[in-house]
Amino acid sequence: MSDFWQRLIVAAVVVCASTIAAKVVDGRIARRGLPPEAITRYRVLRRSVVGAIVFIGVLSALLEIPQVRAIAGGILASSAAIGLVIGFASQRTIGNVAAGILIALTQPLRLGDQIVVEGTAGVVEEIGLTYTWLRAPNGERLVVPNEKLASETIRNSTIRRTESVVEAAVRVPFTEDLRRVTALLGVDGDEAVVTNLAARATIVVRRRVPGPAGDSGSELRLAVADRLKAAGVAIA
Repeated sequence: MSDFWQRLIVAAVVVCASTIAAKVVDGRIARRGLPPEAITRYRVLRRSVVGAIVFIGVLSALLEIPQVRAIAGGILASSAAIGLVIGFASQRTIGNVAAGILIALTQPLRLGDQIVVEGTAGVVEEIGLTYTWLRAPNGERLVVPNEKLASETIRNSTIRRTESVVEAAVRVPFTEDLRRVTALLGVDGDEAVVTNLAARATIVVRRRVPGPAGDSGSELRLAVADRLKAAGVAIA
């Protein structure tokens, strides 16, 4: 086997290892019942950590290939690299990422909060590194760049409430009737939304509880498990 193919195999192993490590870290961080403000911080932290692990893994894998290493060294050694970094840093993507981290730290809004942005009302469903998803009263989704949320005036109707939001995430086979499953889980005041579609669909159930979350997250997970078991829905 040639030296090139050996290095290529090493690079593939490094990428696979970094991907597995990212999934393990993401899974460990996700297994927590936290109040809304902590959930928001952990969501952003999860994405930042996973992204950093994958980025470092891919970069390490590429540097195993001499041809790529030589090109990277030449670019980094040239003055053009400085202009590239400055130009990229000035883009809105970096601004949105920085704003997402700022939102997670300062907490002007949290998951489940009812807010109004530029005259549009909605419930915060997801806070990503670059965009925040709101669900309008008519069911439509509003995707807002984090940079806008960090710079615009936001009216938050729930941030001073003492209640907490707990979540329970389950994965069901994509062959299941997802509308039936979400209707089954979204009862007794709980909210069920589909957050991911793949070989297995991820359904997140949210519940508002008075005061600190405490053991409410565990109770919600038990309730979800009972509902699925009673309906004969398999958990992936």
